[in-house]
Amino acid sequence: MLLPLSTCKDQTMSTRTSTRADAYHHGDLKATLLQHGIDLARAGGPDAVSLRAVQRRAGVSNAAAYRHYADRWALLEAIGNYASARMADAMERAIGAVPDGPDPVATARARYRATGAAYLDFALSEPGLFEIAFLPESPAGDHDPANPVPEARGLTGLGPYQLLTQVLDRLVEVGALAPQRRAFSDIAAWSAVHGLAVLLLRGPLSGLEPAARDAAVNRLLDIVDHGTT
Repeated sequence: MLLPLSTCKDQTMSTRTSTRADAYHHGDLKATLLQHGIDLARAGGPDAVSLRAVQRRAGVSNAAAYRHYADRWALLEAIGNYASARMADAMERAIGAVPDGPDPVATARARYRATGAAYLDFALSEPGLFEIAFLPESPAGDHDPANPVPEARGLTGLGPYQLLTQVLDRLVEVGALAPQRRAFSDIAAWSAVHGLAVLLLRGPLSGLEPAARDAAVNRLLDIVDHGTT
């Protein structure tokens, strides 16, 4: 017997809703909402991200979304953690791409430079994620004063700042950086590459042609590298 068309549609919609609900009941709604937030961030930065937007993309109710992210800031914080972890992965890959050579000083300096290059490359290729990774701290944030640089970790368990401190410590170990000059070298190097990234993305240098931009990046890395000598 043929069912009325309206009944068929109702059953189809019910099946789709049930399938989606079953999937979300297995715990992947939070990940789905986060992925939609990441997509929005990549396309338009923090201004493009809202709980209502990700909820609509996921096809769930406001209440369902709020069960996983209490407010827009909680979602932005999760996206920022994702961005910081992916930046760490990119920096880790760049460090790993520098082979061990016969000269430990040259190797350590090349890996130090690679961290800065990877940081800038991530910022310029993922501007939306980069901006969210460095949004001001949430008003409700309660970070440990002993850990002034809270950050998400990459696949190897290290964050971007930790990777920077690691390569700087290696410079000291091989004699490329005097121990008495190690203090605050991480902050100085970080400030330099981050400052250039912001200038290139949203500042007066945003209109530079690609060749000029690349030249500016390389010159900054030269200066940062020479600052350890």
